[in-house]
Amino acid sequence: MTPFTYARASDVPDAVRLASLEATKYLGGGTNLVDLMRETIERPEALVDVTGLSAAIEDHQGGLLIGAAARNTALAEHRMVRETYPVLARAILSGASAQVRNMATVGGNLLQRTRCAYFYDPEGSRCNKRSPGEGCDAVGGFNRMHAILGASSACIATHPSDMCVALAALDALIHVQGPAGERTVALTDLHRLPADRPDLDSTLEPGELITAVALPSLPTGAHSTYRKVRDRASYAFALVSVGAVLAVEDGIITDVRIALGGVAHKPWRASTAEAALRGRQATPENFRAAAEAELLDAQPLRDNGFKVPLAIRTITATLGELTGENA
Repeated sequence: MTPFTYARASDVPDAVRLASLEATKYLGGGTNLVDLMRETIERPEALVDVTGLSAAIEDHQGGLLIGAAARNTALAEHRMVRETYPVLARAILSGASAQVRNMATVGGNLLQRTRCAYFYDPEGSRCNKRSPGEGCDAVGGFNRMHAILGASSACIATHPSDMCVALAALDALIHVQGPAGERTVALTDLHRLPADRPDLDSTLEPGELITAVALPSLPTGAHSTYRKVRDRASYAFALVSVGAVLAVEDGIITDVRIALGGVAHKPWRASTAEAALRGRQATPENFRAAAEAELLDAQPLRDNGFKVPLAIRTITATLGELTGENA
């Protein structure tokens, strides 16, 4: 592990001030960053501990405001999350063991890095995300877990977070503060697709710190859920996951939000499927047609073509669960 300095921030302005060096990282629960430092994939010169900042989970403008230092366990167990945003509670609970959830923070979860095996192999594999311009051994390698949507020739890694998929479906807003002041970013705009710069995971500017996550109120009559398909039941990463919010009145879909995990470099908002469903009858046939439309542009690789029909079936089944229809 590369030597580094450590400082504990007293408040948000103090954290931003302490992170003025280019090679500084903010430290939350450390469940991803510390692993990457041990593997020498991340080499920060300084760590700024932000676990003492706001961990409050509060009612806010009809929705919820979540401090970035809130632990994942606290968020999943919060009464309003369980009752009003079950998609989020279920996503968090499916994402990691209780020990990890007890340590991991909301802000850290948002910024966790891919679990691509080639990214985690600095001694034996080329990876543009780890070392820009080096190449991507996953493209011609074993790519069963990799992206089928939004990838590029430079990177086919997938985003690992379950929580972020739920937040994408909930239209979450991310509050950020940095050297240039405060701003708000839609969760769907926080993460980047790889293009030719897969080393840049997010749209955050240097020194910017996530301070809170805001969940807006849900549409009238909306229900939500999260479904995750994985190789084993015990905390494996998603092959395909679906976070969905659905409102139906007199059998007609009045609002629908769908996000996918395990298929792209970022939580994938299924806007094509959503557009195909709004104003239509809530039937398994329409659910499946919309899912098929969303996956039309998928570009499966040698080992992960199964993800296309799997995603279609999972979207159909998840929406069917929300309406009580057999999918």
